[in-house]
Parts: sequence; structure tokens; C-alpha cells
Amino acid sequence: MNTFDAALSKSPPVRRTGRIRQKNEELILSAAAEEFARHGFKGTSMSAIALRAALPKANLHYYFTNKLGLYVEVMRHILELWDSAFDHLSVDDDPAAVLADYIRTKMEFSRKQPQASKIFAMEVISGCACLSAHFNEDYREWFRGRAAVFQAWSDAGKMDPIDPMHLIFLIWSSTQHYADFSDQIRRITGQRRVTKEDFERGTETLIRVILKGCGLTPPRPS
Repeated sequence: MNTFDAALSKSPPVRRTGRIRQKNEELILSAAAEEFARHGFKGTSMSAIALRAALPKANLHYYFTNKLGLYVEVMRHILELWDSAFDHLSVDDDPAAVLADYIRTKMEFSRKQPQASKIFAMEVISGCACLSAHFNEDYREWFRGRAAVFQAWSDAGKMDPIDPMHLIFLIWSSTQHYADFSDQIRRITGQRRVTKEDFERGTETLIRVILKGCGLTPPRPS
């Protein structure tokens, strides 16, 4: 087990007690996400994070012992948010409603937490050094459980026979594109930023295309 693995698997979640402590931790994590997304783990320093957070460097070390501990906490937050959005899935659910809700949730995450998505993408592209402990047999079993529900829907005639694994990959890649490649979207459209309206139109487009590709009728937008 390498240093990243040990930190991610053994390091307990940061305790969030007290309003001031929680506010400072959220400020530090937000600043850290910006720096890690821009410069990666190796290119980011605690001094740069402190500068972005407008806090003394000593404050960072009070809440997070070192850069690795802070990086691990940022990664843990990303993974918990993504995984929890897909945890509750049942063969009795309506596949159209579930897929539409999941696409909306992932697109909202890309809109509100773009830097977190970029950090994840950079980590995967660089070889998953920090995530090798996360993508273990337990995670693969979790993934197979999601795919099994999709397969059960197909077997029951609730949706067309689509390869579950590649359907999940398609949803992940298409929704995360709006965060990871926001600069590309911005430059192509000639806008200063990707707007909330862009995300809303993109969300409804993905829902329509993906669900119809599965033989499903997209639900009416709420």
C-alpha cells in the first residue's frame, strides 16, 4: 500500500464541530480544491492554499497536518458526493425517473463543484495513485450492483437491452464534461463562463438523448 492509499483508507473524516471551525474548514477545502484543480497535487503548496483562503499558513496546519491530508479530505468529499447520489437504486424503481434524476444530480454537481470534478479527472488521468485504494473490490462490487439493476430493468422489458457498464460510463463522462472541459465550452460559445442556463439546456438534452437511447420516455421537467 502506497502513501496515498494509506492516507485515503485509514485517515478518519475531519470532525466538523463548532461553527467557526466548520467555516474555516470549508474555506480551506474550497481554496485547496481551486489550487489542486489548477496545479495538481505536486504543483500545489500549502502556502498557495493559505494565500487563496486568506488565512495564515499556521491555520491550515491546525486543521490539516499536511498537504496530503488536505488532498485526501478533498478527494473523500468528492467521492462521497458522487457515490451517495447513486446509492439507493432498486429494480422496482422507474428507470426513466431514476436516470433523469441521476443526470440532473450529476449536472448540478458539475455546475456547483466544477473544481472537484477537475481534481478527480486529473487524478484519474495521472494514474489514480490516490484512488487505487478506493477502486478496490468493495467499489467494484458497488458498481456491479448498480449495473445489475440496469440489467434487471432490461430483462423485465422496462428499457431496451443496453450494456449497463457502458451506460454508466456514458452518464459519468457526459455530465462531468461540463465541469472538466468548461473552458472548451466557454471558448466555443464565446461566453465568459458556462451559465446556469447552459447547464439547464445541457441537462435536458442529455436526459432526452440518453433516455430515448434506452427506449424510455423522458419525464416532464419538474
